[in-house]
Amino acid sequence: MTLEILTSDMLSSVRHGFFSRRGGASSGIFAGLNCGYGSSDQTEAVAINRNRVADAMEVTPDAMIGVHQVHSPTVLSVDGPINGEKPKADAVVTSTPGLALTILTADCQPVLFADPEAQVIGAAHAGWKGALDGVLEATLDAMEALGASRTNTIAVIGPTISQTAYEVGPEFLDDFVADSPDNLRFFANGTGDRLQFDLPAFGLHRLRQAGIGQAEWTRHCTYSDPVRFYSYRRATHAKEADYGRLISAIKL
Repeated sequence: MTLEILTSDMLSSVRHGFFSRRGGASSGIFAGLNCGYGSSDQTEAVAINRNRVADAMEVTPDAMIGVHQVHSPTVLSVDGPINGEKPKADAVVTSTPGLALTILTADCQPVLFADPEAQVIGAAHAGWKGALDGVLEATLDAMEALGASRTNTIAVIGPTISQTAYEVGPEFLDDFVADSPDNLRFFANGTGDRLQFDLPAFGLHRLRQAGIGQAEWTRHCTYSDPVRFYSYRRATHAKEADYGRLISAIKL
């Protein structure tokens, strides 16, 4: 099956893609394009999947740059392949042509950045904790250190969990209100004391508050479309033993 690669017209000046689960070699609960070595999927299947992504991005597999994601605001700046163990971080930036920056997600926000004029790109993994702790702003800072201008920078949020699928408890709200009372706007009433959190709206808000030139969400919900996307939360609700990881990539 052919790979399904979601793109944004806003990032048309650079090669990029939010890859769905279609077109991969994995089977069972991982069926499709599972690109996470951290899953319990067969290593050989994940390697085949990642090689297919590398081909689609027109790079060699070692030029696909990813990090050991830990829900932090840490950003790694790279100018070549990473040898050995991946550093712990949740975003990566570069001004070096030929490198494909990658992020793995399964409900969290994959965010791809580009300043086409300065030829600087970035990719961030922004779940609720990373977004609240400033990973999106830190990515813009790291891009500026490479010569980018945030007013010229474009950011696109790919497939992520939507508000209708993201039920949280009252203690979750407390963290956001402690950060800013204005964050109440990203919560809607749910059942009982439950609330519905709008992660992509929060991500867009943080990007715009940081002074980014343009930003959008592709409006794909990972939870509600099992044919196309992996979802940690959906797998948990279904009591599945594990879940696949989607990959998003960008290259100069």
